[in-house]
This record gives sequence, structure tokens and C-alpha cells, in this order.
Amino acid sequence: MSVLVKDFIRYLENEKKLTQNTLHSYEHDLHTFVLYTEAEAVPLDKVTADVISDFLASLKAKGRANTTISRCLASLKCFYAYLESKNNISSNPAGKVKSPKIEKKLPYVLTPSEIERLLEQPVPIDLKGFRDKAMLELLYATGIRVTELVELNLSDVNLEMGFIHCNDNHHERIIPIGKICTNALAAYIKNARPLLIKTKKEGALFLNLLGQRMSRQGFWKLLKQYAALANIKTPITPHTLRHSFAAHLLENGADLHSIQTMLGHADISTTQVYARLVGSKLKDVYKKAHPRA
Repeated sequence: MSVLVKDFIRYLENEKKLTQNTLHSYEHDLHTFVLYTEAEAVPLDKVTADVISDFLASLKAKGRANTTISRCLASLKCFYAYLESKNNISSNPAGKVKSPKIEKKLPYVLTPSEIERLLEQPVPIDLKGFRDKAMLELLYATGIRVTELVELNLSDVNLEMGFIHCNDNHHERIIPIGKICTNALAAYIKNARPLLIKTKKEGALFLNLLGQRMSRQGFWKLLKQYAALANIKTPITPHTLRHSFAAHLLENGADLHSIQTMLGHADISTTQVYARLVGSKLKDVYKKAHPRA
């Protein structure tokens, strides 16, 4: 990897405190670009807007989705803004390159009955059942990201007051949890976690069967298994529960700003997609039910 890219990644990790997943995305995008510039015999500090446009066109020719191309361009804009700030280049060549238009699709959400079926699958009769029940209940009860879920520590949970403390390196937020989720967490912490933990120094809330912090991949596999058991046909991801959390809150009268705070969205426009989603569902109901629709 180029020295310039390595310095940039180190800057993102140490100064910007980005997550490992985000860092991997930057590394992947920039590695792809470096390979392209090497093939074209163009040094990174001599790249022009035309070179970047040609690179994006090559991605399109390879069948890459517009979302992938836009992400690559965003990575390049950040990278060259960094080089400009360090006086490695005089201006950002990616600054005026336009991203391809992306069709904004509404997120897929589970119905309340699908959520109920999913949450009923883990049976709290053994270590795995107690843990998985608590994880699914917490994810739907709070709308946190799966990375935030597995990074929670025991000290982040306040069962008496009914909330969790979530820190994503950018925003700290206190998120309430309902009675059902509180009970599931309390049962896991009392009946399962003490038997899963291998060392007293381990602060992770959710542990795998080896006594280590649960991984994103480990949870993903569990979710797929429980979705199949719940007979949910549409493929779902941990983010589907986040979308469902927000949409169901909105459907039941919660305001957008409160949902924005709980989700940790910096911009209200990100949260407004759920208003569009609920609005489209209401239109479908109207068309099916109103005699003059």
C-alpha cells in the first residue's frame, strides 16, 4: 500500500477514531484506486479530475453498483482533502467530480407479527438461549447498530433505571429499554453471563461460548438461523431490526427528532426516510380500504 494511503488510514484511525469496519472500507476503495493508477502509470499526487472520472467509469464498466462507485468517490474526496491539508497537493482533484445518481430505496422493515415470531425463537433454557434472547430483544428495543450491540460492556447497562449507554466514538447517547427487554437482559446477566465468562477482566456484555466478546459475524449467523426458524422469507440483516425499530416507533406516534436522537443520526434528513416509508404504507392501506380510493 502507498505511503500516502498508509498515513491517511493512520490519521483516520488515530485522529478521527473511525471504526474498523469504516477503515476497511477506506482501505479497500483506496487499494482499488492505487491499482488503477499504477496500471495507468499516474502517481497519486499527480492525479487529475479526469483520471478519477476515468477510474469511476472503469468501475461502471465492470458492473459495479452506483452505490459502490459513490462510496469510492467519497473515499477519494476525503483522501485528497487530507493530502491537500498536508500540502502534498495544491488542490483536491476529486472535489468537483460528481457522484452517479443513486435511486433512494425505502428500507425493508419487518411487520410487527414477523418481529414477534423472530423474538420468540430463542428459548431461554440454556446459556445460548438466554444470551440470544437478550441480544435480539435489545437490538429491536433500541435500534442500535450491530457493531454497537457487540461493543456494549456490562457497565453500559442500567437495569434499575431501564436504559443503556451507547458510545459510537462520535456520539454518546442514553437509550431507554422497555420492560420485556429489561427482563431478558436481567435473565441473561443473572443466569448465563457468569457461566460464559472465562476471566473477571472481560467487560463485554455479550460473550460467545468461548467466553470472548461476541463478534458481528457471529451475531449475523444467529440472526439468519432465527429468521429461518421464524419462517421469514425475505433475507434480513441486523440493520433490518434497526429500520423496523424506527418505523414501528413512527407508526405508533413517536416524533422524528426523538427517533433521530435514539438512532444517533447527525442529520434529521437521514431519519426522514422512515416518514416516507410509513407514508407509503399508509397510501397502500388507503387504496385497499377506502371506497373512493
